[in-house]
Amino acid sequence: MPWLSTLMAVPVLGAVGVSLVKSDKLAKQLALAVSLVVLALTGAIAAQFSPASPARFQFVEVYEWIPRFGVHYGVGVDGIALVLIALSAILVPIVILASWHDADGSGAAAPPKRSVKTYFALLLVLEAMMIGVFAATDVFLFYVFFEAMLIPMYFMIGSYGGAQRSYAAVKFLLYSLFGGLLMLVAVIALYVVAGKNTFMFPELIAAVQDPTTQKWLFAGFFIAFAVKAPLWPFHTWLPDAAAQAPAGAAVLLVGVLDKVGTYGMLRFCLELFPEASKFFTPLVIVLAVVGIVYGAIVAIGQTDMKRLIAYTSISHFGFIALGVFAMTTNAGAGATLYMVNHGFSTGALFLIAGFLIYRRGSSRIADYGGVQKVAPLLAGTFLI
Repeated sequence: MPWLSTLMAVPVLGAVGVSLVKSDKLAKQLALAVSLVVLALTGAIAAQFSPASPARFQFVEVYEWIPRFGVHYGVGVDGIALVLIALSAILVPIVILASWHDADGSGAAAPPKRSVKTYFALLLVLEAMMIGVFAATDVFLFYVFFEAMLIPMYFMIGSYGGAQRSYAAVKFLLYSLFGGLLMLVAVIALYVVAGKNTFMFPELIAAVQDPTTQKWLFAGFFIAFAVKAPLWPFHTWLPDAAAQAPAGAAVLLVGVLDKVGTYGMLRFCLELFPEASKFFTPLVIVLAVVGIVYGAIVAIGQTDMKRLIAYTSISHFGFIALGVFAMTTNAGAGATLYMVNHGFSTGALFLIAGFLIYRRGSSRIADYGGVQKVAPLLAGTFLI
């Protein structure tokens, strides 16, 4: 059974179904049901995954896509990709439940009523893109998913976000497109220099031997991933996007989409360009440490709850990048564990902040003095 293709096809077909039903309530219920099916399929894949397997990737599917240029539809998972796909599959149904009224135009801080069906269809399309980017074993296919993720997130921020949603959405899009453009140049150059007539990742590992060429290609990939992560000083789009996005979209933006950056560093930068990675390690470690300290200090001074969480995430991503470029087995495992833990903890923070904002109509921290007296369970969950 083509497990991974099925895993991507189900939310896409679900999005089509959601957009076609007539009732908003039915659209929400269908979106939730589809996300639970994806979660069940992910559980089935995880149950069959063998950590002891000698194969580099499992559940591999490879089909010719553009034979003339050696582009394949190639998907497969290893342990790192599987846990990040599982993170996506777990968060999406939680986000759908938490976003039940995000597009209804109800609630103190809600924007005017917009298409409910479109919102939940975009959530499902985004889920398919997130699964695809972690499962891709063809570098060109990875790039396609890397860029395609921008589209549903752009519309979720720009159409369903806060008062400055248009500014935040355009800033998010421009930063991501800039990084993606550099990556596209590097992907094409890798194809030409490697001379393998293929974009399949396993065949391109260490295919480029010239140190100078490796450094240039590494820079193209790394900057794209640093923007996506976001690593200091490529981080400035995140606080605006996270602050203006609806709570559910913010969960997926910071909880999953940003992990594509650190996943890309771990998967592509270290393995495709090992010598260049060693050369740039001191610089990356400096950027990571600056991001850790900078994100934490700036977070202290925030007056907006969602911006506070966004800046703490910048600090967290510094730790993840530090683990990736420590280049040891334990550090790589720790960076992966950190990605998963950060996805759950930061996702929970954004959801609770969203609950508070939905009731009070404000994201200012100062407006919530004494909230623990009237909402002790919510405050306790926030603390945890």
